[in-house]
Amino acid sequence: MRKSIVIGVDIGTTSTKSVAFGMGGEALFQHSEEYPIISREPGQAEQDPELVLQAVLHTLSAVAKWLGEQGHEVAGVSFSGAMHSLLLVDASGKLLSNSYTWADSRSHKYADEIKNSTVGHKIYLQTGTPVHPMSPLVKLCWLRQEQPELFGQAAKFIGIKEFVLHRLFGEYKVDYSVASAMGLFHIFKFGWHEDALQVAGVAPGQLPEPVPPTYTFRGLQPADAALLHLNPDTPFVIGASDGCLANLASHAVRPGEAVVTIGTSGAVRMMANQPATDLQERVFSYILDKDHFVLGGAVNNGGVALRWFRDTFYASETLEANLKEQDIYELLNEVAESIKPGAEGLLFLPYLLGERAPIWDGSARACFIGAGYNHKRAHFLRAVMEGVIYSVNSVVQALEQTVGPVSSIYANGGFCFSELWVQMLADVTGKKVQLTEIREGSAFGAAIMGMYALGLLPSLEAAESMIRVRRTLEPDQKNHETYARSYAIFESLYPKLKESFEQLGKV
Repeated sequence: MRKSIVIGVDIGTTSTKSVAFGMGGEALFQHSEEYPIISREPGQAEQDPELVLQAVLHTLSAVAKWLGEQGHEVAGVSFSGAMHSLLLVDASGKLLSNSYTWADSRSHKYADEIKNSTVGHKIYLQTGTPVHPMSPLVKLCWLRQEQPELFGQAAKFIGIKEFVLHRLFGEYKVDYSVASAMGLFHIFKFGWHEDALQVAGVAPGQLPEPVPPTYTFRGLQPADAALLHLNPDTPFVIGASDGCLANLASHAVRPGEAVVTIGTSGAVRMMANQPATDLQERVFSYILDKDHFVLGGAVNNGGVALRWFRDTFYASETLEANLKEQDIYELLNEVAESIKPGAEGLLFLPYLLGERAPIWDGSARACFIGAGYNHKRAHFLRAVMEGVIYSVNSVVQALEQTVGPVSSIYANGGFCFSELWVQMLADVTGKKVQLTEIREGSAFGAAIMGMYALGLLPSLEAAESMIRVRRTLEPDQKNHETYARSYAIFESLYPKLKESFEQLGKV
């Protein structure tokens, strides 16, 4: 019987994944479950917390049951969670709202007001979270002003991971990592930021207690333990945020090594041993733990852009593929690969959900530029995939200007299942891209943190032997030159269209 197995649970924006990992870093078994984004009005992007909770329970139960059938014993469970979520509960823990995800942009007016104020700049410099509609700080201001009755009923303002763990253990705790992405946490003092709380209109007691990512819950209720196929004494490690854990999973800890993660959203991150902020407010500075900080920038529109295009323009093909139990994304890759790099002059600004780094504009909108009579549906598909990579490249360049050159990139997230998309990243950036054997980086990072918390690893650095590069993709110089010309045009478009986006938001 193998006892040193940790289950990493990654609570994402559109799905939850539970993955069992051995001490060699091998993924033994995984299970995932999707849930919808609620969007009935412009800017709305909510989750039903109960559906997320059920996805966590279902996926964790499936993995633990399989491990038991194979004769394995679970040493512990550790969590990764999407950043910037916010939901409201009353004094009894009853839900008062859905979970407002990072993608909900309805608070953009308040983001503009705070961002353009002196106190807003100070809050960014000390919390490391750019002022943007994604931020719980901004969402709280919006709710307080526009839904005062709901705001007043709330006893606690928490995130989706805190909601799940409270349902299991009855404690309101938030790890330093998730807290550092709220716009409310002082990353230099490791406590709630007084000015930010005053702007938001909340008291420290209305927020969960900040704890290290190694904090461990114990004592599952017998009914929950039976449902999850786990021993009631199984330790649950709170873990950290998905972005920071994705870096840990790739072990990109040396200068010049960056991690690009593209799942629903996307991000570029580099590790540092101390926090740092950018006077131009282009990059974030989040906490992994007290000795590791992650600097970078996130984009709102990663895989969600391809999913939108799939659902909108390949609906019948998707239905047919589902009936035949085929992967629709394999078809989409084949179609996109039939189009030359640059999509014959067609560009896509992928701001379907507004944008974070480096422009931090919740009013930004998606658009196709350069469409001609020669362009078919396949061209638009290719342009969508390239537009996401162009957007990521803009963050790479901003990060290089802030903390130094990027020499190589580790890639993880769902986009790694598409070699075409990963090759685009290498060709656009002009940098080699290394793929690790573990594709679900955040879940693996959660497992590593869990192993460290449970004493199975002496340090986070000791996980390096578990991480293996399975392939390195070098940039194609000819494609890079083509993309460089297209990217220069892409980069020039947002400043020209910014005012138009703002006007469209008022229509």
